[in-house]
Amino acid sequence: MDRLRFGPAGIPHVVKNKRNSLIEGIKAVKELGLDALEIEFVKGIWLTKEKAKEAGRLARELDVLLTAHAPYYVNLAAKEEEKRRKSIEYVVKSAEVLHAAGGWSVVFHPGWYMKRAPSAVYEMVKKSLAEIVERLKSLSVDVWVRPETMEVKSKFGNLDEVIRLSQEFDMVLPCVDFAHLRYREGWNDRDTFRSVLEKLEKELGRYALDNMHIHVSGIKLDRHGTHLNLLESDMRWRELLEVLKEFNVKGVLISESPNLEEDGLMMKGYWQELTT
Repeated sequence: MDRLRFGPAGIPHVVKNKRNSLIEGIKAVKELGLDALEIEFVKGIWLTKEKAKEAGRLARELDVLLTAHAPYYVNLAAKEEEKRRKSIEYVVKSAEVLHAAGGWSVVFHPGWYMKRAPSAVYEMVKKSLAEIVERLKSLSVDVWVRPETMEVKSKFGNLDEVIRLSQEFDMVLPCVDFAHLRYREGWNDRDTFRSVLEKLEKELGRYALDNMHIHVSGIKLDRHGTHLNLLESDMRWRELLEVLKEFNVKGVLISESPNLEEDGLMMKGYWQELTT
C-alpha cells in the first residue's frame, strides 16, 4: 500500500438515498475527503456480485479503497460442524463479493473459546482458515483475509493468536482493532501502541506494517465493550496516530465510532498535520 488511508465502517451518515447506498456511500466518502470505505456485511451479505462490480468501477475511478467486514456470527471454532461450515461460507462469500468490487481486505471475528483450552480452539480456527484460504485460491479470489483482535477474553483473538495465524498462511494478516485491545488488555498509551507495532514487525516483517488494516474508535469499559465516539472516550487516539507515523504505517484505518465519518475525518486531519 502506498499510504495510510482513512474511511468509515459503513455508509457515511450524510447519505440519505438508501436505495443505492453503496454507490452513494463511495461518492460521499470522496466528497468528504476520505479515501476508504468498509462494506458492512455484519448482519448478512446483502451485496450481489453485479452490484459489487458497479461499485468497484466507481471506487477505482474515485480512488476509494474498499474493504469488508464479514458477518458477526462467524465462529470458525464452533462445536457444531454445521455452524463451522456455515462460518467458513460466510467468510468465503464476503471475500468473493469484495473481490468482485476490486476490494482489498476482508475482516472477520474468528470465534469463541467456549470454556475450551485456547490451544485446542487455535487448532480449530487454523483448520477452518486453511479451508477458507484453499477455497479462495481455487476461486482466484485475491484479497487479504483478516482475523480481528477481539475485545472480551471469552473470544478467540488476542494479538498473539492473530499474528500466529498470519504466520501460517500467505493470504492472512491481522486486523488490529485498537479499541478492542484497549478493552481486552488495557493498552491505551504510546508505549503499548508502540509495542503492538514492534511485535507485528518482529513476527511478520515490515510487509505487515506496509499493509495494515486498523480499526479505531472509543470503547466503553462495560461488560459489552460498546463503541464510543473518540471525544466521548478515553482513547488516546492522537498518541496512536503519532506512533503509526513513527513506524511509517501504510494500509487502511477504519473509523468504527458511532459517528463514522466525523471521527474518520478528525483522525485524517490530525494525520495530515503529522505528515505534512
